[in-house]
Amino acid sequence: MGVAPQTGVGVMLHGSAIALLYALQAPAPATHVIIVAGVGGEPAYQQAFFEAGAAMSDAATQRFGVPDANVTFLAERPERDRARIDGKSTKADVEKAFAAVASRSRAGDLVFVLLIGHGSAMNGSARFNVPGPDLTAADFAKLIDGLEGRRVAFINAASASGDFVAPLAGKDRAIVTATKSGMERNETTFAKFFVAAYAGGDADSDKDGRVSLLEAFEYARREVARGYEDAGTLRTEHALLDDDGDGKGIEAPTLRTGDGALASRMFLSAGSAAIASSDPRLAALVRTKAGLEASIDSLRRRKASTDSLTYEQTLERLLIELAMVDRQLRDANPVKKP
Repeated sequence: MGVAPQTGVGVMLHGSAIALLYALQAPAPATHVIIVAGVGGEPAYQQAFFEAGAAMSDAATQRFGVPDANVTFLAERPERDRARIDGKSTKADVEKAFAAVASRSRAGDLVFVLLIGHGSAMNGSARFNVPGPDLTAADFAKLIDGLEGRRVAFINAASASGDFVAPLAGKDRAIVTATKSGMERNETTFAKFFVAAYAGGDADSDKDGRVSLLEAFEYARREVARGYEDAGTLRTEHALLDDDGDGKGIEAPTLRTGDGALASRMFLSAGSAAIASSDPRLAALVRTKAGLEASIDSLRRRKASTDSLTYEQTLERLLIELAMVDRQLRDANPVKKP
């Protein structure tokens, strides 16, 4: 598809202008990160969980500019790195971390929660293993309920995590699990690749200087599958994403499916390197992209009350416009790998 040279805000068209105008006028939301590395058991797991949590913490603060005060890292052994680890990953400390975020955040902020470790599921109860009493899906559901008005990205990268989707699903929530059910109980590799999506530069598929939750999910899912294929072993983990609130995660979300639109607009950074750059055209393209994504999400929410032909035609137009913006961002390639 040929793309004509753009000026000003580029390809902003039709109803997306309203969403973009709102995005430009609204104050930038803050990001709050809670990382919980659970019980490792064996030394090798303890080390792997700590390293993944530390890498995620560093990526949030050093690469994406989340203030240190907005990042909480809880681990099994806080004494191993007092500079990074804020407390022990017990149920009580996790609850305190959520309460602290609830008190200092405001409506519209993003709360990004990442669980790294082992999980289990039995008797209809899915659990994340931490020192002392485990945290159940029901426990986390109550904690997220205390974040009303915020956008929540909740990633359970542990084994047997699939049963967390339904209890935690809701409006303005993107739920990611490393497995498709509580029956996938083997060690997972999803956390390693999910963190790498933020720590490295390969997951930024549209080259806009940011990594969306959807990009991170797709990158990790792809790398997990490749790892099993390379090892010649049966794949025992199938990650899911649900962000339309229906409690049914899917393995391959896109902007055309019932899931993926919200996750595509969830970023650790409020703005990208392109926005912060001195190139106004790149900044305009990134803002236009955000407006188009918001329009697609709004359209999808109105699907049930919209004529099917009108819905499909409007969605097609918005997706074409979005593809044009993505192509321009990729061609400009303003951000190099760190």
